[in-house]
Amino acid sequence: MNARVLDGEIITSRLDDIRAYDGVRTRRVLAFIIDYCIVALLTIPFAILVFLLGILTLGLGWMLFSVLVPAVAILYIWNTLGSADQATTGMKMMGIRLDRLDGTRIDGLTAVVHSVLFWAGNVILTPLVLLVSLFADRKRTLHDLLLGTVVSRSDR
Repeated sequence: MNARVLDGEIITSRLDDIRAYDGVRTRRVLAFIIDYCIVALLTIPFAILVFLLGILTLGLGWMLFSVLVPAVAILYIWNTLGSADQATTGMKMMGIRLDRLDGTRIDGLTAVVHSVLFWAGNVILTPLVLLVSLFADRKRTLHDLLLGTVVSRSDR
């Protein structure tokens, strides 16, 4: 058994340690801003390719502009949050990561569903959906609760 004692409590995993959630909300917001900027920058070269494709196809390729940003964001999330680090570039910079409560690794599909649920929740329920993190255990948001995930500090 991999248990340790901290202040008289038996801690069986990293996710049971309350210190793993210090400052997670603020770090999540800052990581989101960083990732949003990265996706915007990654969209530029793809937009140039779509523009050139549109010229070659006499304008038909320009229809790809309607799905360009979501497609780039999904690829970014799949390759970063679904990687072995279980964190996007912004999350790594802020020292946080996404974990499953059952201890298994986050795969690419779960990472994309997590992101889509976040955006769908914000579109349908407004950003007030994030208020759930003020009352939920481990500062989890609504999409975390639905998927059985939690964001924790990677340095603790």
